[in-house]
Amino acid sequence: MLIFSSSRNGLCNLHRTCWLRHMAWRTHPPASLAWTSFHSKGTWNSSNSRRRRFLVAAGAGLGIGTVLVYGDHRWQAAEVEPTESTPGPPFPVFTRQEVSRHHTEANRVWVTYGSDVFDITDFLELHPGGKSKILLAAGGALEPFWALYAMHNQEHVLEILRGYKVGELSPEEPPQPTPGDPYAEDPPRHPGLKVNTLKPFNAEPPSELIAENYLTPNQLFFKRNHLPVPVVDPAAYRLCVQSHNGRMLSLSLPELKRKFAKHEVIATLQCAGNRRAEMNALKNTNRLGWGIGAISTARWGGVRLRDVLMHAGYKPGDEGHVCFEGLDKEPSGTVYGASIPFKRAMSLEGDVLLAYEMNGEELPRDHGFPLRVIVPGVVGARNVKWLAQITVGPEESKSHWQRRDYKEFGPSVTWDTVDFSKAPAIQEMPVQSAITEPSPNTSVTPGELTVKGYAWSGGGQSIIRVDVSLDGGKTWQEAELTGEKQLPGQAWAWKLWQLKTCVPTGTKELNIVCKTVDTSYNKQADTVAPIWNILGVLNNAWHRVHVRVEEE
Repeated sequence: MLIFSSSRNGLCNLHRTCWLRHMAWRTHPPASLAWTSFHSKGTWNSSNSRRRRFLVAAGAGLGIGTVLVYGDHRWQAAEVEPTESTPGPPFPVFTRQEVSRHHTEANRVWVTYGSDVFDITDFLELHPGGKSKILLAAGGALEPFWALYAMHNQEHVLEILRGYKVGELSPEEPPQPTPGDPYAEDPPRHPGLKVNTLKPFNAEPPSELIAENYLTPNQLFFKRNHLPVPVVDPAAYRLCVQSHNGRMLSLSLPELKRKFAKHEVIATLQCAGNRRAEMNALKNTNRLGWGIGAISTARWGGVRLRDVLMHAGYKPGDEGHVCFEGLDKEPSGTVYGASIPFKRAMSLEGDVLLAYEMNGEELPRDHGFPLRVIVPGVVGARNVKWLAQITVGPEESKSHWQRRDYKEFGPSVTWDTVDFSKAPAIQEMPVQSAITEPSPNTSVTPGELTVKGYAWSGGGQSIIRVDVSLDGGKTWQEAELTGEKQLPGQAWAWKLWQLKTCVPTGTKELNIVCKTVDTSYNKQADTVAPIWNILGVLNNAWHRVHVRVEEE
């Protein structure tokens, strides 16, 4: 039985409003009240509310399961003297049917977690995935969505959610079935990988192994997943391609191999967040703290996307965007998606592939089995894995990962001021280099020293030089480049480099720095601060490694 009834517009009546005010007073007395715990009117109580708002920046695995980063709320609570709370009335009780009516902003957006009910209406605008993502759980339970993102199993996340509590579920409500682990069927991974998150799985090879092979072994190729790895039956698999006349073509993997010539390309893939840890060290972005290993190189084998599109009736002179959707999906059915300009997709020199092989082997599950997109020279996010569908249209993909992520803003832009519509989606990547050996905070001995690393640039630009300094940039030496010869404008793969030098006796420390230049004379920024951004993407500042020099 409900303690309080609901009004026609979904808001509780005057009795419940008085109860909410009492609860807000009890939970946050005036001495510490910077914002109202229960946002019954959707407004903020502090004149400095923008600074007090939650800072939300959870990373590319976004959706309803986004980490709620609460900015200075914890700081604020810590600095205020605790006050003795006075007993108040119990929370009102609701049925799941009652909660389900609150699924729009007009009726206030409610969700449940466990046996509690929360009004998250005032969080909608702060959600980095946008309203459309968080509204997927409107009127229902959070558990099926949070099961996708294990980082929610932290006390501070629940602490924030409790601030939006408006009621409890009736004890007569049967418990919701416990969602199964959506990651239970993920493939095994190499134990040497450095794991950033387990669910979804994101990991990179140890820095010492990155430059050991020109072609990264499949097991050590960095893993970037946004959702659980789908289980695909290759016999039942079909790729759907929208034809020029609007009809959908269905192609099995054997048909793709039989109808279209095989093409191979050696290409480096790099996540936009590579080296984000250095940005986080300056100012935390609260996103995956990649080191220098979110970059790898492989020989990809498959069919040209151009050939498939021409088979579907498209001409090289057509315009628009080619949109890709994967088989990886959220419980709501939302799938990973991205797009590239049609001109790039149809370029013969662009080498865009629908790949079914990686380093001469069948695509591993973590890397898109049975079919994925490879867009050389372009950010990893556009290289959609587990490819299910290709469409062509006048607009880029409407996917969250195309419209509201993988964009770069200036250092002055905050989560309060960001406008994703003002920045283009990242496509070609900037010039990049990093030191793989020696590792940071290790020690070397006087005498011979070999410094190793990688260098790469997007858009097919070739690396022409890597400069290395042992003294923080006061003096420089040129490194030796290694790697396969590549055509001008089609230098899709990295260059590995090394510098053999000498550490003089008596040296106490080395501040090793590397920087690189490509064929368009694009250069790296010398420090992180000028290129820091709220998403922590495109960090291509000079890479710096500090090591001690110790006598043997």
